[in-house]
Amino acid sequence: MQFIRHFLLALQYFTRIPMSERLARWVGFSAAMQQASLAHFPGIGCLVGAIAGLTFYGLSVLLPATSATPWVAACLSTVVSVMLTGAFHEDGLADTADGLGGMVTRQRALEIMKDSRIGSYGGVALVLTLSTKLALLTMLGQLDVVLAGWSLFAAHVCSRLMPLLITARLRNIGDDLATKTKPLANQTPKRTVFIALVWLLFADAVFSSQYAPSLLLWATGFSCVAWLFMLRLLTRRLNGFTGDTLGATQQVCELAFYLGILLGLAR
Repeated sequence: MQFIRHFLLALQYFTRIPMSERLARWVGFSAAMQQASLAHFPGIGCLVGAIAGLTFYGLSVLLPATSATPWVAACLSTVVSVMLTGAFHEDGLADTADGLGGMVTRQRALEIMKDSRIGSYGGVALVLTLSTKLALLTMLGQLDVVLAGWSLFAAHVCSRLMPLLITARLRNIGDDLATKTKPLANQTPKRTVFIALVWLLFADAVFSSQYAPSLLLWATGFSCVAWLFMLRLLTRRLNGFTGDTLGATQQVCELAFYLGILLGLAR
């Protein structure tokens, strides 16, 4: 029951999926539960990725077969995923780009990231990230529609493990009163990482049952390279992480996953 409660609490925090008041009361809430729910971040990726993947596949089958069909499927599946999460991670990406885009001090970067307004670095980062994501998904859809759907599923799971690994390596430098992640991602215990890895292994097993494991290795490998890049950047510029930087890490690692799939196919 605790496992289910923690998963549903993560569902409330990381998505916009509605939940009845009665169910929310049954789930309950505490700072300890909120921290434990972080272990199910990749589990939320299973749900969001499955819905996005089914949307991509369903549209590809139902729409007329033209050269633009994969592009439309990529756009609308991305719209669905953003609606499910409330652009939670995209917002973090934009704030992180604004804070770390210019050569400013650590303190000034943190101040910029707290500003709700979007700047030029954030705008450029959002445009380039979404454009790249749509291009990669369109290419996948042109090669294999089913593979594109499964890639969406696996990418959403894998990319949501990477921010958790950041919290296990760096300290939370967000303001206690201003940040949403202070009770959630401070001093991540090993048990939390273990449960998150179980979610990843489940997704990997499902993906590998459909396609060669070597393809998954390419995708996971590139996602790990993106994680190392973000870890080095956050260590050098901030010596820690904030909620915004975790969202940025998820977005960067998701793009790297799709790129790894395509490069694996080319080999």
